[in-house]
Amino acid sequence: MTTLHWKLVIDATDPHAQAAFWGETLGYEVEDNSALIERLLGFGAVPDEAAVDFRGRRAWRDLIAVRHPDDPYEEETGVGLGRRILFQRVPEAKTGKNRLHLDVHSAPGCRDEEVTRLKGLGATVERHVKEPGGEWVIMRDPEGNEFCVH
Repeated sequence: MTTLHWKLVIDATDPHAQAAFWGETLGYEVEDNSALIERLLGFGAVPDEAAVDFRGRRAWRDLIAVRHPDDPYEEETGVGLGRRILFQRVPEAKTGKNRLHLDVHSAPGCRDEEVTRLKGLGATVERHVKEPGGEWVIMRDPEGNEFCVH
């Protein structure tokens, strides 16, 4: 038996802002769960407070995901069936170094331009690293999670 699909789950204080940032960063699509949410609200299965308006459509208040645009997804729920990142609301702020991080790879010779683009989306530069094995920039997303740009 093998894994059917996977998702990386990231704790966030503002999952929607994180989904917007990482969707733009990676070229991923923010999942549209509005049909499922509307259906569940219509049945009375979830309270109205479980949903918010995000980019003109209903989204879960405490969860939102981005998915690779080429991967399959369930049309009736909007849930991706491939490479996904799910952002879930947690009450506490980030308090330490990540034990897991993403590496973003830019086109050859375009790292500085990518760093500038990501700064425009809300990331900050932590430091530049130059070692015998390579060179990259350590950045932080809008909630302080570290990631590297190669």
